[in-house]
Amino acid sequence: MLSAVAPRVETLASSGIQSIPKEYVRPQEELTNIGDVFEEEKKEEGPQVPTIDLKDIDSEDELVRAKCRETLKEAAEEWGVMQLVNHGIPIDLVNRLKKAGEAFFALPIEEKEKYANDQDTGNVQGYGSKLANNASGQREWEDYFFHLVFPEDKRDLSIWPKTPADYVEVTSEYARQLRGLASKIMRVLSLGLGLEEGRLEKEVGGMEELLLQMKINYYPICPQPELALGVEAHTDVSSLTFLLHNMVPGLQLFYQGKWVTAKCVPDSILMHIGDTIEILSNGKYKSILHRGLVNKEKVRISWAVFCEPPKEKIILKPIPELVTESEPALFPPRTFAQHIQHKLFRKTQDALLPKSP
Repeated sequence: MLSAVAPRVETLASSGIQSIPKEYVRPQEELTNIGDVFEEEKKEEGPQVPTIDLKDIDSEDELVRAKCRETLKEAAEEWGVMQLVNHGIPIDLVNRLKKAGEAFFALPIEEKEKYANDQDTGNVQGYGSKLANNASGQREWEDYFFHLVFPEDKRDLSIWPKTPADYVEVTSEYARQLRGLASKIMRVLSLGLGLEEGRLEKEVGGMEELLLQMKINYYPICPQPELALGVEAHTDVSSLTFLLHNMVPGLQLFYQGKWVTAKCVPDSILMHIGDTIEILSNGKYKSILHRGLVNKEKVRISWAVFCEPPKEKIILKPIPELVTESEPALFPPRTFAQHIQHKLFRKTQDALLPKSP
């Protein structure tokens, strides 16, 4: 029932409101740096998110292969985010995945509500809107659909959309192919740390335990985009995050003290290093702070796949070979579940602290 939950953002957006409810208005200190995302994306000056061409990642020519892998490693160290082109996943499959997600969100809200999750009981899979998870009670201007997509034996297909008819087929195939790409990236990142190529994958649970969770983010048109955020500033807890979008800009990265807007690169997959790999690498690879802007002209949709280690089975800590007297461990040992709790606790504490005048 809609009355049992906060109204969907899509409902608010289509109701004809001219001003957004106060719970969606960001705190004053954030409002000073929320600009027009279309203008921001056009900017050519200043740093730009690196684009990494993966076509030579497995080249038989050792020098060509090494150069490609080095650029990926440098982007992981310097930025922690990159646009991957020639990534090996068929563009036709990517386009079919996007069409399927768009078709689901084009359904009437009462149809989507049949897939509603229940966050109060911890059942987060399904259709939802972000509940306020910060002490100051702000909401984010987005609805979403969230579900585990890999390994296949851990999926719950009963909560996957029945419409469109090819949703399960294309999402399953994309998840399978993306899992292969994640392995390839982790091999390169392992070698970049001076470790054997399978090490990072082993540390995050391997083929059996690494979970791929897909979140389709739906950001409706917003009448006051200068006051709201689609997603507030955060780092991803995952090992890696892979992101597609419908070519509407919105993603911003906090780089060298400024917000940088990611350009829309055709046929690319944007990849983040998450906290998990930052911890395992003892800070050599960066998990970058990022957020999502909204706009008053176009709906933005993004498809994020979070590659997450199992919650309790693995202790996350810097890999011992990367810890030395001159480079001591930067992170204490925690399970993945404990890391998530730690972040939520810190966020709550930060929100409760008095703001300096």
